[in-house]
Amino acid sequence: MTTPENLIIVGKFGACYGIRGWLRVFSFTEQAGNIFAYQPWYIQRAGTWQIVEVESYKPHNQDTIVKIVGIDDRDIANALTNVDIYVNADLLPQLTDGEFYWKDLIGCRVVTIGGYDLGQVTELMETGANDVLVVKANLNDAFGKKERLLPFVEQQVIKNIDLTTRVIEVDWDPAF
Repeated sequence: MTTPENLIIVGKFGACYGIRGWLRVFSFTEQAGNIFAYQPWYIQRAGTWQIVEVESYKPHNQDTIVKIVGIDDRDIANALTNVDIYVNADLLPQLTDGEFYWKDLIGCRVVTIGGYDLGQVTELMETGANDVLVVKANLNDAFGKKERLLPFVEQQVIKNIDLTTRVIEVDWDPAF
């Protein structure tokens, strides 16, 4: 299979559960169960893309476990441990103005209200209190920063997000 287009990571397979090929699945969707609404799932192993089909899933303690079609053995399932789960981003619901997906922020330039270019968003993290932008600093950063962690707090830190120009304006001290 050639590389599918417009993919987004929505989860990851965890450790095996039992001997019949069930796996834990960690969902990156806002509501954990939403991962099952997006099908088909794509995975990449050894540089090759393949589609996996969900046969069944169910909650188990604090986790969700999943049975994949054609995987009936713990040893075979074990090969999927820590493999990312992708779906076509076109399957995600359309957002209203002012809303965006994390995937939309990756690669955006982050600039302070004073015009200082802090670098590019490389990822976002969920911390519980608030989400955090991970910003890789420019090579010529005057403050010697390699990476900054900015709390994603709208109005206080995040002043404006312009997805057309791919710029996020922030109220942040470049020395911090």
